[in-house]
Amino acid sequence: MRVKERGEILTAGTGLTSAAAVLTGTVALYVALVVLGNITDFGTNQQYVRHVLAMDTTFHDPDLMWRAITSHTVQDAAYVAIIAWELVAAVVLVTATVLWVVGARRGSVDRARRVATAGLLMVMVLFGAGFLAIGGEWFSMWQSKQWNGVEAAVRNFTVAGIVLLVIHLPGAAGRPREAAEAPPA
Repeated sequence: MRVKERGEILTAGTGLTSAAAVLTGTVALYVALVVLGNITDFGTNQQYVRHVLAMDTTFHDPDLMWRAITSHTVQDAAYVAIIAWELVAAVVLVTATVLWVVGARRGSVDRARRVATAGLLMVMVLFGAGFLAIGGEWFSMWQSKQWNGVEAAVRNFTVAGIVLLVIHLPGAAGRPREAAEAPPA
Protein backbone atom coordinates (compact mmCIF):
# COMPACT_ATOMS: atom_id res chain seq x y z
CA MET A 1 0.00 0.00 0.00
CA ARG A 2 1.22 3.44 -0.84
CA VAL A 3 0.14 6.36 1.33
CA LYS A 4 1.07 9.87 0.27
CA GLU A 5 1.38 13.04 2.28
CA ARG A 6 -1.67 14.85 3.57
CA GLY A 7 -3.70 16.58 0.83
CA GLU A 8 -2.70 14.16 -1.93
CA ILE A 9 -4.96 11.45 -3.25
CA LEU A 10 -4.37 8.17 -1.45
CA THR A 11 -4.14 5.03 -3.51
CA ALA A 12 -5.15 2.59 -0.79
CA GLY A 13 -8.84 2.01 -0.27
CA THR A 14 -9.98 3.40 -3.62
CA GLY A 15 -11.71 0.11 -4.45
CA LEU A 16 -13.77 0.33 -1.31
CA THR A 17 -14.46 4.02 -1.97
CA SER A 18 -15.70 3.09 -5.43
CA ALA A 19 -17.85 0.36 -3.91
CA ALA A 20 -19.31 2.86 -1.45
CA ALA A 21 -20.14 5.21 -4.33
CA VAL A 22 -21.74 2.47 -6.43
CA LEU A 23 -23.73 1.01 -3.54
CA THR A 24 -24.93 4.44 -2.40
CA GLY A 25 -25.90 5.22 -5.99
CA THR A 26 -27.77 1.93 -6.29
CA VAL A 27 -29.87 2.66 -3.20
CA ALA A 28 -30.40 6.23 -4.48
CA LEU A 29 -31.66 4.89 -7.81
CA TYR A 30 -33.95 2.41 -6.10
CA VAL A 31 -35.49 4.99 -3.76
CA ALA A 32 -35.87 7.49 -6.63
CA LEU A 33 -37.72 4.85 -8.68
CA VAL A 34 -39.95 4.05 -5.72
CA VAL A 35 -40.83 7.75 -5.45
CA LEU A 36 -41.49 7.96 -9.18
CA GLY A 37 -43.73 4.90 -9.00
CA ASN A 38 -45.62 6.23 -6.00
CA ILE A 39 -46.23 9.54 -7.77
CA THR A 40 -47.08 8.22 -11.24
CA ASP A 41 -49.13 5.27 -9.95
CA PHE A 42 -50.43 6.97 -6.82
CA GLY A 43 -53.48 4.76 -6.40
CA THR A 44 -51.76 1.38 -6.07
CA ASN A 45 -49.76 2.07 -2.93
CA GLN A 46 -52.45 4.45 -1.68
CA GLN A 47 -54.67 1.37 -1.42
CA TYR A 48 -51.86 -0.51 0.31
CA VAL A 49 -51.49 2.21 2.96
CA ARG A 50 -55.25 2.47 3.39
CA HIS A 51 -55.66 -1.28 3.95
CA VAL A 52 -52.72 -1.52 6.34
CA LEU A 53 -53.91 1.42 8.45
CA ALA A 54 -57.55 0.25 8.37
CA MET A 55 -56.44 -3.25 9.41
CA ASP A 56 -59.31 -4.56 7.28
CA THR A 57 -57.45 -7.66 6.06
CA THR A 58 -56.05 -8.75 9.44
CA PHE A 59 -57.50 -11.30 11.84
CA HIS A 60 -59.87 -8.62 13.25
CA ASP A 61 -58.80 -9.34 16.82
CA PRO A 62 -60.96 -7.04 18.99
CA ASP A 63 -57.99 -6.46 21.29
CA LEU A 64 -56.10 -4.89 18.37
CA MET A 65 -58.72 -3.31 16.15
CA TRP A 66 -58.88 -0.14 18.23
CA ARG A 67 -55.58 0.75 16.54
CA ALA A 68 -57.16 0.89 13.08
CA ILE A 69 -57.26 4.22 11.27
CA THR A 70 -60.22 4.36 8.91
CA SER A 71 -60.18 8.04 7.98
CA HIS A 72 -59.21 8.34 4.31
CA THR A 73 -57.86 11.82 5.03
CA VAL A 74 -55.46 10.54 7.68
CA GLN A 75 -54.55 7.51 5.58
CA ASP A 76 -53.78 9.67 2.55
CA ALA A 77 -51.80 12.13 4.67
CA ALA A 78 -49.70 9.22 5.92
CA TYR A 79 -49.12 8.07 2.34
CA VAL A 80 -48.10 11.55 1.19
CA ALA A 81 -45.75 11.79 4.19
CA ILE A 82 -44.16 8.47 3.17
CA ILE A 83 -43.65 9.72 -0.39
CA ALA A 84 -42.17 13.01 0.88
CA TRP A 85 -39.79 11.09 3.17
CA GLU A 86 -38.74 8.86 0.26
CA LEU A 87 -38.20 11.90 -1.97
CA VAL A 88 -35.95 13.59 0.56
CA ALA A 89 -34.04 10.33 1.11
CA ALA A 90 -33.56 9.94 -2.66
CA VAL A 91 -32.25 13.50 -3.00
CA VAL A 92 -29.89 13.00 -0.06
CA LEU A 93 -28.59 9.71 -1.51
CA VAL A 94 -28.13 11.14 -5.02
CA THR A 95 -26.19 14.02 -3.45
CA ALA A 96 -24.10 11.53 -1.48
CA THR A 97 -23.34 9.57 -4.64
CA VAL A 98 -22.07 12.71 -6.36
CA LEU A 99 -20.01 13.55 -3.27
CA TRP A 100 -18.46 10.05 -3.30
CA VAL A 101 -17.35 10.50 -6.90
CA VAL A 102 -16.09 14.06 -6.44
CA GLY A 103 -14.52 13.27 -3.08
CA ALA A 104 -12.71 10.21 -4.40
CA ARG A 105 -11.07 12.38 -7.06
CA ARG A 106 -10.05 14.96 -4.47
CA GLY A 107 -8.96 12.47 -1.83
CA SER A 108 -11.59 13.35 0.77
CA VAL A 109 -14.87 11.51 1.12
CA ASP A 110 -15.78 12.47 4.68
CA ARG A 111 -18.69 14.64 3.54
CA ALA A 112 -19.90 11.88 1.21
CA ARG A 113 -19.89 9.44 4.11
CA ARG A 114 -21.85 11.81 6.35
CA VAL A 115 -24.47 12.57 3.69
CA ALA A 116 -24.76 8.91 2.68
CA THR A 117 -25.17 7.95 6.33
CA ALA A 118 -28.05 10.41 6.68
CA GLY A 119 -29.79 9.11 3.54
CA LEU A 120 -29.31 5.46 4.40
CA LEU A 121 -30.58 6.03 7.93
CA MET A 122 -33.65 7.72 6.43
CA VAL A 123 -34.30 4.57 4.39
CA MET A 124 -33.75 2.38 7.45
CA VAL A 125 -36.08 4.50 9.59
CA LEU A 126 -38.78 4.35 6.92
CA PHE A 127 -38.62 0.62 6.42
CA GLY A 128 -37.57 -0.37 9.96
CA ALA A 129 -39.66 1.94 12.13
CA GLY A 130 -42.33 2.78 9.57
CA PHE A 131 -43.06 -0.48 7.80
CA LEU A 132 -41.74 -3.18 10.13
CA ALA A 133 -42.57 -1.70 13.54
CA ILE A 134 -45.56 0.55 12.91
CA GLY A 135 -47.09 -1.16 9.87
CA GLY A 136 -46.02 -4.70 10.65
CA GLU A 137 -46.60 -4.81 14.38
CA TRP A 138 -48.78 -1.88 15.44
CA PHE A 139 -51.20 -2.27 12.53
CA SER A 140 -50.65 -6.07 12.32
CA MET A 141 -49.71 -5.97 8.65
CA TRP A 142 -48.05 -9.37 9.06
CA GLN A 143 -51.54 -10.88 9.42
CA SER A 144 -52.65 -9.79 5.95
CA LYS A 145 -52.17 -12.14 3.02
CA GLN A 146 -52.85 -9.46 0.41
CA TRP A 147 -51.38 -6.27 1.96
CA ASN A 148 -48.33 -7.63 3.78
CA GLY A 149 -45.19 -5.62 3.07
CA VAL A 150 -43.02 -7.10 5.81
CA GLU A 151 -40.78 -9.07 3.42
CA ALA A 152 -40.16 -6.04 1.18
CA ALA A 153 -39.49 -3.88 4.24
CA VAL A 154 -36.93 -6.37 5.57
CA ARG A 155 -35.23 -6.47 2.16
CA ASN A 156 -35.02 -2.66 1.95
CA PHE A 157 -33.88 -2.30 5.56
CA THR A 158 -31.21 -4.97 5.07
CA VAL A 159 -29.83 -3.53 1.83
CA ALA A 160 -29.58 -0.03 3.33
CA GLY A 161 -27.93 -1.50 6.43
CA ILE A 162 -25.34 -3.40 4.43
CA VAL A 163 -24.48 -0.28 2.42
CA LEU A 164 -24.24 1.69 5.67
CA LEU A 165 -21.75 -0.85 7.00
CA VAL A 166 -19.70 -0.75 3.80
CA ILE A 167 -19.41 3.04 3.77
CA HIS A 168 -18.14 2.95 7.35
CA LEU A 169 -15.40 0.40 6.73
CA PRO A 170 -12.00 2.04 7.30
CA GLY A 171 -10.90 1.75 3.65
CA ALA A 172 -14.04 3.49 2.38
CA ALA A 173 -12.54 6.78 3.48
CA GLY A 174 -9.93 6.42 0.74
CA ARG A 175 -7.11 5.55 3.09
CA PRO A 176 -6.01 2.37 4.84
CA ARG A 177 -6.76 1.81 8.51
CA GLU A 178 -3.13 2.41 9.57
CA ALA A 179 -3.07 5.84 7.91
CA ALA A 180 -6.42 6.75 9.43
CA GLU A 181 -5.18 5.91 12.91
CA ALA A 182 -1.67 7.33 12.61
CA PRO A 183 -1.11 10.77 14.14
CA PRO A 184 -0.41 13.57 11.65
CA ALA A 185 3.28 14.19 10.96
